[in-house]
Amino acid sequence: MTNELTPVKIVRVTPYFLRKARTPLVFPLYFELNGCVLMRLCRLICVLVLGWSSCFAQSIEFVDRQDAYSAVISENLIIPLRIKNTSDKAQVYIIRKVYSDMGSSQKGYFCIGKDCLEHGMDEFSKRLEPGETLEGLAYTLETGMMTGQNSFKFEVFPRGNPSGAIEHNVSVSVEEKRTKALVFQSKDITIHDVYPNPVSDQGAFIDYTIHNEAVKAKVVIHNILGRTMNETDLPTSETRIKIQSEELATGIYFYTLYLDNDGVLTRKLIVRK
Repeated sequence: MTNELTPVKIVRVTPYFLRKARTPLVFPLYFELNGCVLMRLCRLICVLVLGWSSCFAQSIEFVDRQDAYSAVISENLIIPLRIKNTSDKAQVYIIRKVYSDMGSSQKGYFCIGKDCLEHGMDEFSKRLEPGETLEGLAYTLETGMMTGQNSFKFEVFPRGNPSGAIEHNVSVSVEEKRTKALVFQSKDITIHDVYPNPVSDQGAFIDYTIHNEAVKAKVVIHNILGRTMNETDLPTSETRIKIQSEELATGIYFYTLYLDNDGVLTRKLIVRK
């Protein structure tokens, strides 16, 4: 490696983003710089003129986002909103609902765990440490008494920087109440049949109640050859599980209820896409 100087030339620079700025610079910029230094200077100008979030990656993201939900009338639908601070510093974020087309019999509100805001309070702030994910945040929709389609738009951005916002659009299909047949009942558990059946891309649900907290219950889905396709535990603290169908091809399957690893019930499950 030598100590020779890199030849440079005078360059007249008018970056594209400066030409598009609302208040363009009124004087030309001249630099006696090589390409590397010029690039760094242009990035600095970008930060000063457009803001950090416009020139670099977002500092926030939605984790495990789901864009479509299915519910029935007179139900409380929980829409999880897991948010992660992907930056290397603590940030205060504004979280808000910017759009919805709810009907007159519907209500919606933000909840963190069991603490919920009042209906109509569509914006709040939360501080997140570097790399922290906000757990337990959800938007609860009281589906009301009418069937139909609903759309929601949620937005998150660092406080003081709305231009750095990210959006999450959600659609909800509200249907008539489905008939849930009781298929098994014992001293340990009461369980209803899967619904809807046939199952679409949006998945299906199984309602249950565990009476004996010491029992270990799970549902296993297998194909007609007996190969296990999916396995879901039934927590004692909950009363419904969702059957994920995204990875299941159209066809006939079976689901089996296991109590302490003993199969006690098998039912047919049809996937139709």
